[in-house]
Amino acid sequence: MEAAVLPESDTDASGASELLIHTAAPEVGKQWTDTGKIHEQRHLKGRAEGETRTVPGCPALTRILRQHIEDEQLQPGDLLFQGESGGILAGSVIRRAWRSARKAVLPPHVYESPTGRRVYDNRNTRLTKWLNDGIPPAQVAEWAGNSMAVLLATYARCVDGQLPDLKRRLEAAGDLPEPPGAG
Repeated sequence: MEAAVLPESDTDASGASELLIHTAAPEVGKQWTDTGKIHEQRHLKGRAEGETRTVPGCPALTRILRQHIEDEQLQPGDLLFQGESGGILAGSVIRRAWRSARKAVLPPHVYESPTGRRVYDNRNTRLTKWLNDGIPPAQVAEWAGNSMAVLLATYARCVDGQLPDLKRRLEAAGDLPEPPGAG
């Protein structure tokens, strides 16, 4: 992620933030990069070099980010989560923190299950929630950086709980009109 755009204040009407993503820096291992570094800077998959993807952040995330920025006394241009030397946080640190957080809040049977085992699993959870909340798939695909085909092939089976609302909408639309001259 390149930037987080937060509303001017917590009293902003929406309270939502925007996460602007310009590049990716996956942890691939120094033996697999041309630079000998663990992370490899890349442009976003499926997008032209320099293209940005905007992802909304909910009001709760905005509050957490605002508090973190204040606690860490971060300045514009600083990484939100930094390693010891101010660079990219090591994947092993992220994985340990994630494991500890899961263990602290999940019942043992859920902690032992695959639910949220990887940090990346949050992406799947968020996309599924957006679809279940009725956000149009085209919008979810754009936020996710996926094509519609990939989104629907992966997540369509995860959509749940919308059938009663869809039936009400069909009923509200009414029957077909009578043909002219009928009756």
